[in-house]
Amino acid sequence: MRAAVAVASMTGFARAEGEADGVGWVWELRSVNGRALEVRLRLPPGCEALEAPARAALAGSCRRGNISATLTLSRVAPPAIRINRAMLAQIVGLLGDLSGELAGRIETAPPRLDGLVGLRGIIETVEDEPDAVVLRRHAALLDGWSIALDRLVAARREEGARLHALLAAQRAELAALVRAAAGSAAAQPAALRARLQAQLAELADLAPGMQEDRVAQELALLVTRADVREELDRLGAHIAQAGEILERDDAIGRQLDFLCQELNREANTLCSKSADIELTRIGLALKAAIEQFREQVQNLE
Repeated sequence: MRAAVAVASMTGFARAEGEADGVGWVWELRSVNGRALEVRLRLPPGCEALEAPARAALAGSCRRGNISATLTLSRVAPPAIRINRAMLAQIVGLLGDLSGELAGRIETAPPRLDGLVGLRGIIETVEDEPDAVVLRRHAALLDGWSIALDRLVAARREEGARLHALLAAQRAELAALVRAAAGSAAAQPAALRARLQAQLAELADLAPGMQEDRVAQELALLVTRADVREELDRLGAHIAQAGEILERDDAIGRQLDFLCQELNREANTLCSKSADIELTRIGLALKAAIEQFREQVQNLE
């Protein structure tokens, strides 16, 4: 049994979260359509070193799309604190000097510990962390990035599988319309020639002096201008190529988008050449189907 084709969409969302050395982290990735790969990475202060490896990993997993990624950090354990002993000693010394100066004038009570540590600047939060802790945390954050990136790729491929089924059905519809156009009377050379001969016969009645060789030349010219077999052949070839591209495990969005332009060009020529109501109706339906096909192609990586 043939394995499923891994076609990827450019839209997706992924999230990964965890904890490292008392800090909780959350990665969120969002991906939408884009002409190329564009990445907007938002990192908290102190995590600048993660940007280069994160971008490199993303470029290895995604080829196209506008991707925004955000890292959020939150402390899950209370921060470490320390006493500013130099400031505490200075305050205690000042209090001792004041007690000596005010002795005998006013009654003073010795300073209490809870009052001293409540003074601003005595208790400090330890912001600086050992290099080993920072490196260990960064490694955990990059591991989390890999998990989030894998989930984003999986989401894009899941959406791509739905797009693949839809595009395959739309391609079959295009092929059916081209077959219908080829089977219409207006596309048959004999029917076309007979219709043009009847028209020229009417003109000959209006201009009885017209030479037969001139009539034959005009007939040949009209047949050539009204013959749509070449356009139908090219349409069939483009649709067959679209089927081949859809079966590739690759970034196929650009190729199919270009092919849609070629399909639309041939459908326009078909409609402009048509002088038959049935063929024109099929041509217009073909143009609408090509536009629907292209709308979905725009979502492919």
